[in-house]
Amino acid sequence: MSGGADVAMTGTRPRISFAWYVLAASFAIMFLNSGARMMIGVMVKPVIADFGWSRGAFSAVVLVNMVVFAASFLVAGHAYDRHGPRWVLLVSSALFSVGLMLMAGMTSLWQFFLSYGVVSAAGTGGITSPVFGAIVSRWFERRRGTAISLSVAGISLGQFALVPLLTAFLLDHGWRSTMFWVGLLTLVVNVVLVAAVLRGDPEDLGKLPYGREQARSPQPVTSPSDAQQAEAADGLTGPRSLTLREAMRTASLWYFAVAMFICGAGDFLLTTHLVPMATDHGIPTSTAVAMLAWFGLLSLGGVLLAGPASDLIGDRVPIALSFALRVVLFVLAYRYQTAWSFWALALRFGFTMLVTAPLTTTLMGRLYGFANVGLLGGFVTTVHHIGGGVWAYLGGALYDATGGYTAAMAASAAASALALVLTLLIREVRHVAPDDVVTDEPCAAVSAASGATR
Repeated sequence: MSGGADVAMTGTRPRISFAWYVLAASFAIMFLNSGARMMIGVMVKPVIADFGWSRGAFSAVVLVNMVVFAASFLVAGHAYDRHGPRWVLLVSSALFSVGLMLMAGMTSLWQFFLSYGVVSAAGTGGITSPVFGAIVSRWFERRRGTAISLSVAGISLGQFALVPLLTAFLLDHGWRSTMFWVGLLTLVVNVVLVAAVLRGDPEDLGKLPYGREQARSPQPVTSPSDAQQAEAADGLTGPRSLTLREAMRTASLWYFAVAMFICGAGDFLLTTHLVPMATDHGIPTSTAVAMLAWFGLLSLGGVLLAGPASDLIGDRVPIALSFALRVVLFVLAYRYQTAWSFWALALRFGFTMLVTAPLTTTLMGRLYGFANVGLLGGFVTTVHHIGGGVWAYLGGALYDATGGYTAAMAASAAASALALVLTLLIREVRHVAPDDVVTDEPCAAVSAASGATR
């Protein structure tokens, strides 16, 4: 049987490669989790109305959530690289879901900090796109970028399909009941799919990745470092994968990290404050929620184009174009606060939101190898979500100070321009550690000659 083919023949009956089931399960989990997470932007005004908090106080909880979330990426990435994804996904799903259910009973701000800011956030890092991107990348050798994009598309469709449905439930039954049932549903679905389908390595099931026609001869492994090098080389001649510490010695990682801080800043400023910002200007709640939903759907277009673009032209150009568009959109949002401007912001910004989700995995693999892609992706996404938390908080704090969001829009436009420049400075070539540069290997020689270790 060829695990890499689209179908395998068993007698006269074709069997679909198990890689597609892994892809479908990853999609389903991100679909549901995305809808649950995006509800925080809908809850700003209802929760504030019940407790009398300021937007700055509410946004401070989002900041704590993002910081804990970011730290959990590093923990989840390290655990994934050492132990595989199964227990990472199970523990993370439990924390994420229990935190949402605890919100249903909160009666004070500190309980909001604990349930959403800490418990739910601690689980989120292990059930988001870098982890699933790493899983899918191991199951697909052919069309890897496209496969990762298809799995991450669950985030877009979950936001589009579930946010209006959950908002309708919230308006009928209140935000407490909504968060309890959403938490319970995510717990059940995540655990079932992880237990029944998801595995981190095709070899765990005696299968081959999609696109590989036959098993490669096993390479002798005598130590963890040898295993890492064999895995990094992926059975081909070339430089070994860099560790996170080694990658931190290159300028490209820091250019990308700062750009991703700014990327997260724009993402979470809008997902947290778009609905209250629009309703502040007289737009009905139902219309503002529709903007947030379409924001999610339009991100599907970006993520589906990102994968094939990565396969064809690399990762740097699509990322740079997304930041260029953001500069224009934030300038328009600064100048105009009308229904059409908010629709334009939601639809066009949404297109850029998830471009970096699949490209983070592929870019880290291209620059540093795939052996440590979970930890590298976790580091970059950690920075991304710290940026998101800081900017979400600043959006609320600036609203309390100025009575509006124009200052936040101006700062976001300037930051996006900086991210555009930094992205263009990334050297999209395979980086090698200085002590690994050898002139008789073409890849290493080219990398050394072009200054790849910057």
